[in-house]
Amino acid sequence: MNKSILVITASLLTIGSFAQVKKPVTSAKPAAKSATKPAAAVSPAKPFKNNTDSISYAVGLRIGQSLKAQGFDNLNMSLFEKALSDVKLNKAALLDDAAITACISAYQMKASEAKSAASKAEGVFYLKNNAKRPGVVTLPSGLQYEVLKTGTDNTKPTLASTVTCHYTGTLINGTKFDSSVDRGTPASFLLGNVIRGWQEGLQLMTVGSKWRFVIPAELAYGDNGPPSIGPGATLIFEVELLGVQN
Repeated sequence: MNKSILVITASLLTIGSFAQVKKPVTSAKPAAKSATKPAAAVSPAKPFKNNTDSISYAVGLRIGQSLKAQGFDNLNMSLFEKALSDVKLNKAALLDDAAITACISAYQMKASEAKSAASKAEGVFYLKNNAKRPGVVTLPSGLQYEVLKTGTDNTKPTLASTVTCHYTGTLINGTKFDSSVDRGTPASFLLGNVIRGWQEGLQLMTVGSKWRFVIPAELAYGDNGPPSIGPGATLIFEVELLGVQN
C-alpha cells in the first residue's frame, strides 16, 4: 500500500435521445368508427445535425465533468462563457497568468479545506460508534482494529520488514478505492514506507492473521488524500498478512 495511489479510470460517453409519444385521446362515449388514422408516434429528437454539433456537446460534457470533479461546480456561467469566447476570438484576457493561477489555487484550497473538515467530522462520528462494537480495540493513537482471523505463525513485522499481504480499502460510506484481492495479486512493500495506520497496525499482526483496521485521517493521508479518497478521509482496510521478510 504505497503513500500515493494511482487510479486510472476509463469512462465512456453515451449520448441518448428520448422518443416522445402522443397519448391517445379518450372519449366519454365510444366512437362508432374513426374516419382518421390513429396518431403516429413522434420520431426521436435529433439534437445533433452534424459531427461538429456532437463533438461540441461531447467536449462540453468532458469539461463540465472535469470541473465538477475538481470542485468547480458553482461557477458564474456567463463569465465562464465569456472566457471561452475571449479565447476563441483572441480577445485580451481580463486576468493575467499569475492572477489566474492565484485565483484557482485559492478556490481549490478553500474547497479542499471545507471538504476535509466535513470528512473528518464524519470520521470522528464513525470511529465513536465503531468503538462500541464487540471485538473492536481502540489504540491510544486512535487506530482501531478487529481480529477477523488469527494466524498460526508468531512472526511479526517491524518497520524495516518487507511485508506481503492481501488487502481491501474502503471509505466509511462503503466505497471501495483499492484492493489487491480484486487484482488477484498480493502486494509487497517496505512497511516503513506506508501510511502510519498501516505501520502501527501491521506490527501487531502475526503472519496468517487477517484484521480489519479503521484508520483516522491523521494516520492516513490527512488533507492530501488522492482523488479516489479525498481530503480528511477515515479509511477502512481489511488486511491479511501473508508473509514477512526481515
